[in-house]
This record gives sequence, structure tokens and C-alpha cells, in this order.
Amino acid sequence: MATAVRDALAKAQRSAMHLEMRDSYMRDDPEFVRWQTGRRYDPEDRASWWRPWLDVVAEATSRGVVMRRLRVVSEPLSDYVRYEYDGTFSNVTAGEIVRWLPRSRARDLLLPALDGWLMDDQVLILHHFSGDGEWTGPGMEICTDPALAKQYATAYEAAWERAIPHEEYRPA
Repeated sequence: MATAVRDALAKAQRSAMHLEMRDSYMRDDPEFVRWQTGRRYDPEDRASWWRPWLDVVAEATSRGVVMRRLRVVSEPLSDYVRYEYDGTFSNVTAGEIVRWLPRSRARDLLLPALDGWLMDDQVLILHHFSGDGEWTGPGMEICTDPALAKQYATAYEAAWERAIPHEEYRPA
């Protein structure tokens, strides 16, 4: 999964936008399973939660790439999204700007059907998941259609404007 995103992010010069709209992903993820049994990251113990993906984020943001992650969520939050919320401090520490958009605040927005990334408003990487949140079909689909990239960016910006910054969001 990460190879296509990592490669595109390494080439990004200005921006990387990530849209997440599912209430769960890969529920057999070992980190999620540990979280379910009570394990929590200690923000003071960086070695316990820093992972290779965060190196990629830190490298991109140090080059001046603005990385934004938007999570469209149902409330009350699912256990999986609550797990993501608990660990989001690590994304922020690495340089991402994260916002949360409760679905109730998005009822009149037209959002894409698929999660994905948009790099420099040009390269769109769409994510294909099953109903259970597992990778399916092509997994990731790389699109360079300017019209589709523009539609995705327009929808993303409309949702971003309504979303709540991570520092202010308090899950229901």
C-alpha cells in the first residue's frame, strides 16, 4: 500500500492531501489489536511510537510540502477511529495538519466515494477497500486525469473548511 504513496510523496513539491472517510480499516492491524487490549502510546516515549511512515512525513514537510489529513467520521466514533484519534499526536508531531469532520457537519457536501491522496493537485491515489475495511480490487489506483484531480481537490477543500482542527476536536 504505502509504496505508491511514499513514491508520490517523495516527488511532491507543494502539497499532499489525504482524505479518510471510513469508520474502520484493517481491524486485524496488530497496533489496533494492542490498542483494544489497553495499550496506549506514551507521547513522552518517542521510541515507542515513532515508525518509518513518520520519517517519510517529516522529510516531506521539512522540504516545505504541506501535508493535510482530513478524517470524515461518524459520531460516536467507532473503536477504530478512536484508536486513530489517540495516535494522531504522532502524525502532528511528524508535521501533518489533521482535521476531523463529523458526518453531521458534512450532510450537504458532495464527497468522493473513495479515500485517497492528492499530491500537488495533480496526482490522485485512490484507495479501494472492502466493506470490512480491507484492501480490495486494485488496492490503490493512480490517476493523473486533471479533471478528476480538480473535482477531488474541490470536494476536499469544501470539507476542510468545515472540519475541526485536531487540537480542538473532542470526540463524541
